[in-house]
Amino acid sequence: MRLSFVGIDPGSPDNGCPAVFVDEDTGDLWFQGESVTDREALAEVARHSPLGSTEAVVRLPAVMKAFIVEAASGTYERGKQGPGPHPGRS
Repeated sequence: MRLSFVGIDPGSPDNGCPAVFVDEDTGDLWFQGESVTDREALAEVARHSPLGSTEAVVRLPAVMKAFIVEAASGTYERGKQGPGPHPGRS
């Protein structure tokens, strides 16, 4: 699996999340974000699409829409690295 970093919320104080990635082997989109735990919100989701035992609902703020469009359209920069620790980076 090769994940390409697309973007991170520029307002994230610790550069940890939310973030958007693309699996280069499958084209799948990956989202890192806040897990939704609010029972009412989860019940609303389940009304439309019940959650499987290995599934979770992740909330991404509106500012992430541009990154999602980049990932979905394939216009993201391949090989881009996020602000986290990377081998060889001092």
